[in-house]
Amino acid sequence: MNEMQRIIQCWARLRGRGEQAALATVVAVEGSTYRRPGARMLVSADGESMGAISGGCLERDVFRQAARVLHSGEPAVVVYDSTGDDVEEGYSLGCNGVVVVLVEPLAAQGVSAALDFVADCLTRRRRAAVATVFAAQGACGARIGARLALGDDGAVCALGIDDASLRSRLEGKAREALRDGQSARVRLRTAEGQVEAFVEFISPPPALTIFGAGHDAVPLAQFAKALGWQVSVVSRNVGHGIHGRFAWADRVLVADAETALAGQADEGGAIAVVMTHNYFEDLRVLRALIPRRPRYVALLGPKRRTVRLLAALEDEGLDVRGEMAGWLHGPAGLDIGADTPEEIALAIVAEIRAVIAGRTGGFARVRRGPLHARGEGADTLVATSVERGEIVCGLAAP
Repeated sequence: MNEMQRIIQCWARLRGRGEQAALATVVAVEGSTYRRPGARMLVSADGESMGAISGGCLERDVFRQAARVLHSGEPAVVVYDSTGDDVEEGYSLGCNGVVVVLVEPLAAQGVSAALDFVADCLTRRRRAAVATVFAAQGACGARIGARLALGDDGAVCALGIDDASLRSRLEGKAREALRDGQSARVRLRTAEGQVEAFVEFISPPPALTIFGAGHDAVPLAQFAKALGWQVSVVSRNVGHGIHGRFAWADRVLVADAETALAGQADEGGAIAVVMTHNYFEDLRVLRALIPRRPRYVALLGPKRRTVRLLAALEDEGLDVRGEMAGWLHGPAGLDIGADTPEEIALAIVAEIRAVIAGRTGGFARVRRGPLHARGEGADTLVATSVERGEIVCGLAAP
């Protein structure tokens, strides 16, 4: 289960017990930071927490901010800046970066509704974009914490945005995020002010289909589930004790590949690992996958086996060598010297993650450029009060 799923479940439990909580969200960063925009942390009134917004250096202060927010009932924007020389030791990020955090009471209608909206998107495996205002200046027609949610079905819901023009422009930014599959930080001027918003692209976790139910499929499925991915296990052989072995998987199917894939939605291309350990079964699985134009397919076994499979498919009239060049990975996984089933599973999951992120999977220390896209800068934010290394901010005048 991933962080967002855990936060949603924690909030559901707290709400069911009638308890209050605050939600801290990273809405902007500058320079080097441990977490990126969209990282969240839930803090209950009793001190229970879920999620994280840093590597541990900011969480203590978030508890303090959450208590203030729950007492006042009003959201707060906090900037943690470790780029200068006068940062207090207790609040130093150690990363030479700036982190902007929006802390809100979850009892507020817009916050709770937004979290419910995200929960629904994850459950229904729908893509969406949510624009959250975290800075407002002048009579801009929106308050801090105002939101606009856009689903991939075109449905729009806005809360706390009174200006029709601003609402339309935020909707346009949300459509861009939904189209590009990228979150963004935006600044919009209005007739009498301006706002700054975090436009977050929401997508369901990756869906991995594992063809094969041997003992080596177990750690692969476990790693994927630990990352919050949706995991389906498919095998034509019920003799593996498949239902007991993978009782925690999202789907367990005793079926052929054609039947299994027919029941899956196409979410931008299938992600699959073929590990039946049977040459002819692998051939049948690949025949079923090819028409679906998958995003990633891993084949276990040596390279010569993969070449043989491709040659057999080509003999059947399928022009697969060029088509498969981008998405077929055989042998499977990153080259980390994997030997045991667990190590091989780690190599495969890491390779899938690299493909999803558009990375090559090399050593981070030899990468040219930053590991993450650089933030747009926090120079438009000006301090209105300072206390112990924290800065509660508003938006600078244009």
